[in-house]
Amino acid sequence: MLPATFKLFAGISYRHMRNIRGPGPSHWISQVRRRSSLLSCPIREESGFSEEEMSYVKQGEDALKTAIGILSEQDGWTVETVAPNGDKVLSKMLPGVGKVFRLEVLLDQHPDSLYGELVGNMEQMGEWNPNVKQVKILQKIGKDTMVTHEVSGDTPGNVVGPRDFVSVRCAKRRGSACFLAGTATRHPNMPEQRGVVRAENGPTCIVLKPSNEDPTKTKFTWLLNIDLKGWIPKTIINKVLSQTQVDFANHLRQRMATQVSLEMADAC
Repeated sequence: MLPATFKLFAGISYRHMRNIRGPGPSHWISQVRRRSSLLSCPIREESGFSEEEMSYVKQGEDALKTAIGILSEQDGWTVETVAPNGDKVLSKMLPGVGKVFRLEVLLDQHPDSLYGELVGNMEQMGEWNPNVKQVKILQKIGKDTMVTHEVSGDTPGNVVGPRDFVSVRCAKRRGSACFLAGTATRHPNMPEQRGVVRAENGPTCIVLKPSNEDPTKTKFTWLLNIDLKGWIPKTIINKVLSQTQVDFANHLRQRMATQVSLEMADAC
């Protein structure tokens, strides 16, 4: 994904949210936050957490709030690609954030099964997603927050060289919906690696909701925003990221189908 989410997931103009300046972006972001129903959820002070740990918790929850705010805006999205099976990628330019991509697909599995694979088995993603070479959890903070390190796989023709990401992730459940949000961060155990470009995730988020037509299936939405760094033309970046999202959906389908087959074989 270029990370793992997608991450796997430059010419993208994302800048880390804490570096945003000027009345335009700040005003837009504050407006988005007010409109999101999830944004009113305060961070609960967890006993025993250090100041550093609470900082990661806040970063993760802020990423979730920002991502949900972006996804709640239905206007202004442009279709990037539609796969034969109906999988669709849309995009949008946002002040102070840059270009964001939005994958919308329908998966045959229940949200709980997908959440278990994407969150519970996160470090196994490199086994089934060629766009990801490795995912490692560097630190867990409570039940909702973790800091991860991801290394992207090779792109066809090596159009985009090796990239790695250090991200803080926030995993939440709200009723029947599941969320996995993230953004770039720093961690003392994973400084920049020689020979690998340190890219940055902007506000990213995977949303899993039961389909209205069939609650056993999942409406899967993935918001992706990445700064891949380096001198890469925007046209190439846009093509790589939108294709990465489509490929991820297909690899996830194959992974889940394989898991079902293994479970059936074990039951025999």
